[in-house]
Amino acid sequence: MAGSVQRFLGDSPLRVALKLIIISFIVGVFMHYFGVTPLEVIDRFVGMIEWAWQNGYEALASFASYFIIGAVVVVPIFLIVRLMSYRRGS
Repeated sequence: MAGSVQRFLGDSPLRVALKLIIISFIVGVFMHYFGVTPLEVIDRFVGMIEWAWQNGYEALASFASYFIIGAVVVVPIFLIVRLMSYRRGS
């Protein structure tokens, strides 16, 4: 069982907890610096979901266009990186 938890987390639970604590602190400092509160983040997320629900298919069309625009950049970069690492490994 302990092995499956470690496999799921990608590292030992203690190391994962330590990494999460450090990252949470850094994110908290940046959020405080920019004046963003956790409630604002939640409100914006809920607002985004409500907007998507109200706009229905228009939201899906926007999502699809954003996905395609992103994929045009991300997929070629991914393939180049994979090809470069494949060649280096040979």
